[in-house]
Amino acid sequence: MTYLKNKNPKETLSLNEGDVLIMDKIIISGGLSFFIAFFSIPVIIQVAKEKKLFDQPDERKWHKSIIPTLGGLGIFAGFAMSVILATPHSAAVEFQPFLAACMIIFFLGLKDDILVLSPSKKFIGQIVAAFVLIKLGGIKIDNFQGTFGLNYIPPISSDLVTLLTIVLIVNSFNLIDGLDGLAGSLGVLTTAVFGIFFTLTNNIPAAVMAFSLTGALLAFLIYNFPPAKIFMGDTGSLILGLVNAVLVIHFINAPLKQNLTLLKFNAAPALGFAILMVPLFDTLRVFTLRILKRRSPFSPDRNHIHHLLMDAGFGDRSITLICLIFNVVYISTAYFLQTLGNTMLFIVLFGMGIAFTSFIFLLKQKKIKQNNAKSEKNPLKVVSDHAKAG
Repeated sequence: MTYLKNKNPKETLSLNEGDVLIMDKIIISGGLSFFIAFFSIPVIIQVAKEKKLFDQPDERKWHKSIIPTLGGLGIFAGFAMSVILATPHSAAVEFQPFLAACMIIFFLGLKDDILVLSPSKKFIGQIVAAFVLIKLGGIKIDNFQGTFGLNYIPPISSDLVTLLTIVLIVNSFNLIDGLDGLAGSLGVLTTAVFGIFFTLTNNIPAAVMAFSLTGALLAFLIYNFPPAKIFMGDTGSLILGLVNAVLVIHFINAPLKQNLTLLKFNAAPALGFAILMVPLFDTLRVFTLRILKRRSPFSPDRNHIHHLLMDAGFGDRSITLICLIFNVVYISTAYFLQTLGNTMLFIVLFGMGIAFTSFIFLLKQKKIKQNNAKSEKNPLKVVSDHAKAG
């Protein structure tokens, strides 16, 4: 991922000059993206209402009224403009493949929000964007750093692993976007963590990328936090996933390709997975369950973590807060236990994910039993309550 490296010697002449330059870039990128998204989203809401571009409620969705989509337009506008303006000139040329991949994902999501695309077409579009990043942008995972005894992997295997990683992360944010404020809040957490890391390691282009998306997402959450006025749609969630995929791959490669002095860690792959733990683990779990039932991994159902929490009786704000807290716990655990190494740390993280999901499932089952007991005692009241809720 060479286009995220600093090449201008003026940017690293001294610690003070570097600190000032980084802070200038971060303030410009984060602030500009916030204001562009903040002022553009109300216009998008108005246009979406006039053109009747709504998300229709159904049995899988939390909201009961029609809500405008295309919030991702505002996110992308703020993110793209700030990245273009704040990225150092020394990285501009090598930054082009990333922007090309973003444009592919952007138009893919936009078409799906307006006309609805089949899962297969969305999947093909994601593969094309990943191919651009791998072959033209040089983004690759070519070393497992001792995970399960594996280190360097050959080029063909590296390309395949990287492609699967990008597609998985893109879909993980797309699938976790099922509740007001959830995907946006998780996105703010992940991009802010990556941004802090790249700032401390003096990687200005990567820090700009991370904080540009953080700023746009913060502006979007003002309109998306419950009760939501607009959804990010696939336009926003796919971009969110793609940017996080690029950031985490660069994060994983950082100990191998950068001389880290301020931040040293022993388990970059596991720590990178922990930063994206909630959406990634949930997607892996749901895909596994669907495949075991001989269904397409992209077929919709109500098995996502936010669905389980809904059925357990939690409200939308509580669900978002719970997911954020657990993601912070995963990150903290991985950071403080990094001396265990990648293999053991992956086992610990998966164990924590299984335990968390199992606990939520038990709460759901308890809630169902309580509702069944109430319906047996007073069926008329339960019917009345359902009627009011509808």
